[in-house]
Amino acid sequence: MLNRLTDSLNFQSQALSLRSERQRLLASNIANADTPGYQAREMDFATALKEATAGTAVPGAMAATQAGHMSPAAGARSDAQKEYALSSQTSLDSNTVDMDRERASFADNSVKYEATLRFLSGQIKTTLDAMKSPNAS
Repeated sequence: MLNRLTDSLNFQSQALSLRSERQRLLASNIANADTPGYQAREMDFATALKEATAGTAVPGAMAATQAGHMSPAAGARSDAQKEYALSSQTSLDSNTVDMDRERASFADNSVKYEATLRFLSGQIKTTLDAMKSPNAS
C-alpha cells in the first residue's frame, strides 16, 4: 500500500515539475517574440514524463508480464526534451515564435499544471485524513 501511494505521489510530482519546466520554456518563447533570429522551443511533454517516470509504476498503467510485451525504456529523462518548434509562417528576421500558438500553449499548460497540483493536493489531504482516522490500521 505504501509503495503504491509513494509511486502515485512520485508520478504526480514529476508531472508537476515537467509542467513547470514547460511553462518556463513557453514564457521564454513569448518573451523573445521580437528577438531577431530567436528559435522557439517546445517540449514533448508525454515523452519527457515517460522518461522521467521510467522504472516507477505509473498509477493505472498495465505491467509487462511477458517477454513480448512492450515497456518504456529504462533510464532518466534526457536533458529537457526540448525541440525547436515548427514555424507556421516565415518571417524576415528568422524568428519562429508564433504568438497565437504560444499563448494557447501557455494557457493550456497553466490549466493542466493547476489540475495536477489540485490532484496532488487532494491525494495528500486524503492520506492525511486517513492517518487521522481512529479506524486506521
